[in-house]
Parts: sequence; C-alpha cells; structure tokens
Amino acid sequence: MVKTATLQSTKEEAKSLVVRAYQNADAQRWDAFVQNSAAATFCHLSGWARVIERVWNHEPHHLLAETNGEISGVLPLFHVKSRLFGSMLVSSPNAVYGGVAADNSESGNALMAEAKRLAKQLQVDYLELRDTVETGFGNDGDLHRKDLYFSFEHPISTDEEALMKTFPRDIRTMIRKGAKNGLTAQLGREEFLDEFYEVYATSLRHLGTPVFPKRLFVEFLREFPNHSDILMIRQGDKVAGSVLSFYFRDKVMPYYAGAYADFYRAGINNFMYWELMRSAATRGYARFDFGRSKTGTGAYEFKRGWGMETKSLPYHFYLVRAKEMPNLNPTNPKFELMIKVWKQLPLGVTKMVGPMIVKNLP
Repeated sequence: MVKTATLQSTKEEAKSLVVRAYQNADAQRWDAFVQNSAAATFCHLSGWARVIERVWNHEPHHLLAETNGEISGVLPLFHVKSRLFGSMLVSSPNAVYGGVAADNSESGNALMAEAKRLAKQLQVDYLELRDTVETGFGNDGDLHRKDLYFSFEHPISTDEEALMKTFPRDIRTMIRKGAKNGLTAQLGREEFLDEFYEVYATSLRHLGTPVFPKRLFVEFLREFPNHSDILMIRQGDKVAGSVLSFYFRDKVMPYYAGAYADFYRAGINNFMYWELMRSAATRGYARFDFGRSKTGTGAYEFKRGWGMETKSLPYHFYLVRAKEMPNLNPTNPKFELMIKVWKQLPLGVTKMVGPMIVKNLP
C-alpha cells in the first residue's frame, strides 16, 4: 500500500512523503541510508534480510519511506508463520536489533502506521519491533513494551594496557589465565566453519537451546565477505572456542559464539572476547558491541561482569489477535522440561532437529 502525505517545512515548502513496499532495486539506496542513519543497525542492512529469506523462506514485507524521492526511513519486516508458535510480523528474525529507523518523526510515524495496517491485513497475532531506543514512533497508546533484554557496549583501542585496565580485576585475571594456559587465537572465515559449528552446536545443547542450521552461517559469511569473520581459539591443536562476528561502522559484534566446557577453567570465554577486541582495534574498530542477553541468565551475568555500558532494549509489540505479549524465551517456565530433555539428547540429533524448531521462532 502506498501512502502520500503533504507536510509543511519551516520554510512553508510542501514536502511529499510516501511509504511503500521495498523492491530489490532499492537495495543500494536502502543500504546507503542504513549506513548513514544513526538509528539504523547492521540488522537493518538489506543483506541481513536476504539471508533470512534464503535460509528460512519467511515472507518479506519490508517498508521504506521517501521524502521528495529520498529515503527517509526504513522498516525491515518478515511474516513468520508457525503451527507451534503462531503468526507474527517481526523486525527482524534472528536479529537482536530492528524496528523503524527514520530521520524524522513524520517518516517514523508513517512507517509505523503502515506496519500496523499490514499486521491487521495479514491477521497476525502480533507485530514485534526490536527497537534499540524509545522513539515514540506510531505509539498511540497501543504499543506494549517489554524490557526483557539488555545490550552491552564498550570502547576499544590499540592501547592494550589502557584497555585492560578498564575491566574489573577478575576479568583481567581470567584473560591472562587464558594466555598462561596456552590458548591462541586465529582469524579466518569459511575454512573454520566446520569447527566453529561443532563448538557452537555443542554449547547450545549445553544450554538446552535448539541450534541454527550450518547453512545460516554459510549464507552470512557469503553475504558479508568484508564484514564478517570467525575467530578460532585453540590450545595446541584442540579447538577451545570460536566466535562468528559482524562489523558495522565502528563496531565489532560477536554474534554467534561457543566454547567447550573442558576449557572453562582455562579462561576460554574471557580470553576469546579479549582477543576479538585486540584484533578489531588493530583494524580500526572503536567499539565492542556485546549484543543482547536476557535478565536472569548466565550470559547476562557474564557480560555484566565486564563492567560495560548496559542499556535496556525497548522491544515493542502491537497486538492484533493476541491478548498479551508473547513469552517465547527459555526463562519461560513452560519450556523448563523441554530444555532439560534437550540437554540430554545426542549432539547429532540436536543438529538435525534444532533447525526445524528455530525456523518457527522469530
């Protein structure tokens, strides 16, 4: 659906605002806007949407706003349909960030109005927006906010001594412990994919969480050849841990990671992220985006222990058929038994069944 509105600028010049569906031909202009918009994230890039569509076949409904022919706002959207978990319009699947990225309130409000209309038309249970800040776009008192997740960020630099001092003493101790235990780091890409996937799948089974298919990581590496890589941590010839990261503007984002329990006491997790910071800083990146974690989880406590800047992520929901906000996360008591059973399954079974489950999760 196309919407056109006439706005008045301070100079009383008429401005034409149009909200329309994204087309493949818009990709270059879309990405140029994302790269330059303070409100946009790596997860707003058109490449992210292409990977999700190729791997999961979710139906895309991306929207963009144009003011006088120039993009002034974007909203990536996917319709996720599941017999198990319902029907939802999400910005965006597999993403920690999403929602409306707009240069002004007019564009943001127009995008939200169209997203709500689309949610009603599709008769989804709800519209989910993974916002990073409270924008107020399109909120007529009908958006529900959930503060389940927190993000963590920290400045990094090539001055390793100064950077090390910014972390608590126990973190510094564990980083040095990793080096003393002979852990080493190596950066690569597809050549490390098999080893990365094995340790990642093992870690998720340990948490009782279904794993993504290997194809998802193949597609991310191919889609972002200059903005993704894999850091492999070894002790001798043994894999200790690994992390697949994305790079956006001045940030490095360790997005998918895992470590073998046998190396926990050797300081694998602290050492791995420290090595990623060092590597990214030498290539000119200035911030470490530790991603999101749920309150009340081990991952949340681990990240909080680094003393990083912590910020609540204001995810918003617009309910259509649903009567309340969804609770599709491991802290939900409904999933307690399922998690216990999953932890006991053979690794091969989790790698086969896991992708069939997570396809239906947003």
